[in-house]
Amino acid sequence: MARFFYSLLMIAATCASPLLSAAPVQIQVHDQNGLPLADAVVTLQGPIGQPAGTLKADMDQRDQQFAPHVLAVHTGTLIKFPNSDNIRHQVYSFSPAKRFELRLYEGTPSAPVLFDKPGVVVLGCNIHDWMLGYVYVTDDPRFGVTDAQGQLMLEAPTGVYHATLWHPQALDMQPVDGAQVTVPAKGLKHDFALTLQAKPGQATAAPPSAFGDAFKRAAHETAQ
Repeated sequence: MARFFYSLLMIAATCASPLLSAAPVQIQVHDQNGLPLADAVVTLQGPIGQPAGTLKADMDQRDQQFAPHVLAVHTGTLIKFPNSDNIRHQVYSFSPAKRFELRLYEGTPSAPVLFDKPGVVVLGCNIHDWMLGYVYVTDDPRFGVTDAQGQLMLEAPTGVYHATLWHPQALDMQPVDGAQVTVPAKGLKHDFALTLQAKPGQATAAPPSAFGDAFKRAAHETAQ
């Protein structure tokens, strides 16, 4: 009898292992000039895996900038907006994926904001016009934002995935098709190239229209 139950356990473990094991996916993103691209969002759409439990994230404000500059979250995430500066900020967005406003405040507002629709959300501050931040909300189960070297590490069970790329300077601020990638059991290293629009003048503070320009581009984003 003991041997029978042991056999059942071995069969169950064998059947479950393909679902539980995940292979490393090392991603490198560069621009059209071959330079490493920071703040690029990469998502992998596949049949396996969905986030579990309460989804939470923070979008801080430090040195009169949003930190991080680009935040990627899964649809249904509650985001807090702490203010680590010693001055007050008033955070808002007019983006179709999420319209909200946090009145002038210091510290951390008591209630987080629910991001319940996929799409690009452009953040601004009514007090400091140059402050721009971005929240990329996705239904895809695996995603992340590249670091200063344009690199990102994900994990995914073996299989075929469809990649999507996005960056604040992507054409019309639209997600870009990254085609299919196949993740083998040993893992994958994959390079992506993303064509960017030229930046406006390199000013230390963006003009008052910076939020408006970013919002107009984000308004074209086709959130499902």
